[in-house]
Amino acid sequence: MKKITAPLTDKDMQGLHAGDQIVISGILYTARDAAHKKMAELIKGKKPLPFNAKGSIIFYAGPTPARPGKPIGAIGPTTAKRMDSFAPQLYAKGVKATLGKGARSKEVKAAIKKYRAAYFVATGGAAALLAKKVKTAKVIAYPELGTEAIYQIEVKDFPAIVAIDSKGGDIFNEKL
Repeated sequence: MKKITAPLTDKDMQGLHAGDQIVISGILYTARDAAHKKMAELIKGKKPLPFNAKGSIIFYAGPTPARPGKPIGAIGPTTAKRMDSFAPQLYAKGVKATLGKGARSKEVKAAIKKYRAAYFVATGGAAALLAKKVKTAKVIAYPELGTEAIYQIEVKDFPAIVAIDSKGGDIFNEKL
């Protein structure tokens, strides 16, 4: 099991290979469909993103409201393919990894390789268990989107698998 800490660097990417089991600690940003549309508009208008993209990890998740005394409710991965039209431009802005579930398009795989980034997958259906790995959570952009707002979350030992590595290795399309 490899341990990585966000934000990530090019050196971090070199040590990751498709199929590796990892645990992530540090800051992640949640964003789903609606938030991605808003970020694409910012990029098109040459405006800054609501967080520092350099080395960041975007988690395709829409957390449920927190119960009393907890930083967040259930938080599980959503299908990454829905964000495929936005991912290349976010990798170009410095995002080093995205985290979701399911395979990615050839355009996203090309962007991952071009920008020496990665795509991680987390276990779907385990949202209540994954929430236990979140230490802090706060909405940082688009609160009007409710659960699709962008959250900054701090995680400790969040489990994932490297699905697509910076060299193009892909657990969905290759025998490892």
